[in-house]
Amino acid sequence: MTSSKDEERLSINPDLPRQQIAMAIRYSLHMLEIKAPGQGVEVRVSPWAAVKILEGPASDPHNLTPPDVIELEPDVWLRMATGITSWREEKEVGRISAVGERDDLSELLPLV
Repeated sequence: MTSSKDEERLSINPDLPRQQIAMAIRYSLHMLEIKAPGQGVEVRVSPWAAVKILEGPASDPHNLTPPDVIELEPDVWLRMATGITSWREEKEVGRISAVGERDDLSELLPLV
């Protein structure tokens, strides 16, 4: 059961100019790349950026996407990257699309 405080945290979405949101997402994804280098998992935060992280099977020459893909909305990514919410919380409410064996970034978040 989700409390009203949890619901409030899960709905945080700062009203910032697009350029600032884009910069925050690109920078935080770059920090994730540094924290977990590799080519095994693609993390996408559309429409701003996508990075490949973690060791493991990479993409083949005919398909540039690795076998594990995680897709997130910008507000979801920023909440988790900053520690406002957790991977588990966002996953439980259905805000994370993750395919593959390594579909859990909880050990890498928050980035602080």
